[in-house]
Amino acid sequence: MNDARTLESALTVTGLVKRYGDMLALDHFDLEVKRGEVFGLLGPNGSGKTTTINCILALLSFDSGTVRIFGKEMGPTAYDLKRRIGVVPQNVAVFNELSVQENIDYFCSLYVPRKADRKDMVEQAIDFVGLADFRRFRPGKLSGGLLRRLNIACGIAHQPDLIFFDEPTVAVDPQSRNAILEGIERLNAQGATVVYTSHYMEEVEQICTQIMIMDHGRRIALGSADELKGMVEAGERISVETLDLGEDTLARIRALPQAQSADYDGLNLVVRCRQGEHNLQDVLATLEASGSNYGHLTSRPPSLNDVFLELTGKELRD
Repeated sequence: MNDARTLESALTVTGLVKRYGDMLALDHFDLEVKRGEVFGLLGPNGSGKTTTINCILALLSFDSGTVRIFGKEMGPTAYDLKRRIGVVPQNVAVFNELSVQENIDYFCSLYVPRKADRKDMVEQAIDFVGLADFRRFRPGKLSGGLLRRLNIACGIAHQPDLIFFDEPTVAVDPQSRNAILEGIERLNAQGATVVYTSHYMEEVEQICTQIMIMDHGRRIALGSADELKGMVEAGERISVETLDLGEDTLARIRALPQAQSADYDGLNLVVRCRQGEHNLQDVLATLEASGSNYGHLTSRPPSLNDVFLELTGKELRD
């Protein structure tokens, strides 16, 4: 989004501290999300993501700090702000006794009391997630992907300005995943600001304009996907098929200035390099100088997962 809304803060968290006994869950944590952004919040389990979101939503008290949404201080009774917020939780939260349409209408009614006012909202939410043919179905009759879509519709039917998506694509098929991601991008294009958490790095890289990595209740890094990749040593991953790689040649590859590691299993040579302009040429030149024959080769640039692993020392799924 490139309009004036991007100059304004949708969400500002300042100096947030949360303790559970002797454990410091949030350590003077700061966060700012501009209006119009799709903001990715990443961190390994136990990093403080869930605590942060619960504090922002005033579902959890905190020791010190402030949370402001659209310039106003958030609190348990800030109902005017809560009306502008939507939450799509990781665990599907719907009523099995109600139909698709009844579920969406119920959750919309928590924010929009008058049925006449929410009639069009419910219809728009049903159409938005593609559940028109399933409006009379109960959740138990829906596939996993359709159930996730219902979960989203329940969270957005009241047309919020700020939406939290907590791993909305867990355990869904690729077609449903694409539909969900495209839906989030459409919501953003229509004006919604999005805070997005996921264990799927490719999703974050696809839809998020800004990404924060947090751990131990603190911010580790912040920027676009490309900016984050520029913060770390991790460079390209080079893979080469070769059947006649000798120990001397492998040692020379490991000694290349930009090489971080080189592993050979008798068929594939995998070299991980720091960022550099001539990594592939240097590896191939070493192979050719030794007379080694090689076949198929690939060179992959650093991924967001490489960045995450280097900055936190943990896989995101830990």
